[in-house]
Amino acid sequence: MPITTESLLDEVRSAFSVCESLFHALGDPARQSIILLLSGHERLNVNQITDLMHLSRPAISHHLKVLKDAGLVELARESRENYYSLRWDEPMSRLKHLIELSERACSRKRDLAP
Repeated sequence: MPITTESLLDEVRSAFSVCESLFHALGDPARQSIILLLSGHERLNVNQITDLMHLSRPAISHHLKVLKDAGLVELARESRENYYSLRWDEPMSRLKHLIELSERACSRKRDLAP
């Protein structure tokens, strides 16, 4: 059974919803800087990140929570330290899925245009 334009658009809406936390997390320059910082290290703790950035420890902790909630970083607790590392594959697959669905929906709309 062929997929209808409306059901495809529903899938796109759903994919947007799944990516909402990613857009929020990626939309802040401080969080972008943290992502870039983590991309160059296997893992860092909050103190290390604070030393490398010009933000307070509470601000860094807040940004790390947003990134963690979006699935962009993961937390490993060792003794009294929390170490953060970049988690890229799953969040990027969500974005790629959204892009693929959007491309299908947009190309279908162009194909149907008079």
